[in-house]
Amino acid sequence: MKKYLSIIIFSLITLSSFAQASLREKQFNLENGLAIQGYDPVAYFTQNKAIKGDKKFAAKAEGVTYYFSSAANKDLFIKDYKKYEPQYGGWCAYAMGATNEKVEIDPETFKIVNGKLYLFYHSFVNNTLTKWNKNETVLKNNADKNWSLIYK
Repeated sequence: MKKYLSIIIFSLITLSSFAQASLREKQFNLENGLAIQGYDPVAYFTQNKAIKGDKKFAAKAEGVTYYFSSAANKDLFIKDYKKYEPQYGGWCAYAMGATNEKVEIDPETFKIVNGKLYLFYHSFVNNTLTKWNKNETVLKNNADKNWSLIYK
């Protein structure tokens, strides 16, 4: 009986993990399964810079692939990937808060607040980080709410 119970529990955990990975693959800002356009999510925290990752230092977290600029960064990510993943699935934080839309980002336009990574759209004429900074509290609250409706 214990054997069958273990098999059932393992099956439920596996199905749950598969469903979570599938949701992430569907809702996150990915290009062929790759997050942050290949930028290293750990470097934002350790070097306060956007640094392009290398596919030789790739790691997957629940169906989402990330590239890292070093083996050390990859190791940090593997130990606690949720700490380093961008908020709102890697979509523009401003757009998520202002209009509840999934908008592409410029990986070099970012902000870390309370240990969380936020990414923003930035073109020649429109830097949404500037707009975010003018009303961050309201936009963040809206973005949190909006993302919870998208990512359930």
